[in-house]
Amino acid sequence: MGDRQWPQREDSRASEPVATLDSVVPETHVFQAYCGVEPPRFANPAELEYAKVLDWHGIPWQYEPTTFVLARDAEGRVTEAFTPDFYLPEQGLYLEVTVMKQSLVTRKNRKLRKLRERYPNVKIKLFYKRDLERLAQHFHLDLAS
Repeated sequence: MGDRQWPQREDSRASEPVATLDSVVPETHVFQAYCGVEPPRFANPAELEYAKVLDWHGIPWQYEPTTFVLARDAEGRVTEAFTPDFYLPEQGLYLEVTVMKQSLVTRKNRKLRKLRERYPNVKIKLFYKRDLERLAQHFHLDLAS
């Protein structure tokens, strides 16, 4: 393989622009208050914006550190689970962020009710799209993405 010469061929794509790393991989935000081991990989831009607010305030946070089992089948296999987006260790509080339309959050609300029934000592707060919009207005966040 080392010295082998491959035949040259005309490639019509040779004049096409080549993607740079910056255009393929979005800029990674450096968080100061993040307590996790691996860099967070947010599911949507709203989670990133919440992380920025927590970080700006110096509130230590973790991203999706815990999955709560909500239901199992007869063989003990997990059939339903819930992983809140953020955990604030100093407050002992989980945060879930949803940008779904209010009319579509019924399923998420049901999961939260189940979580509270199964784990009554777990503190969790659900932030809706309207909450993010209020934060965005107050902190001048960019929600265009």
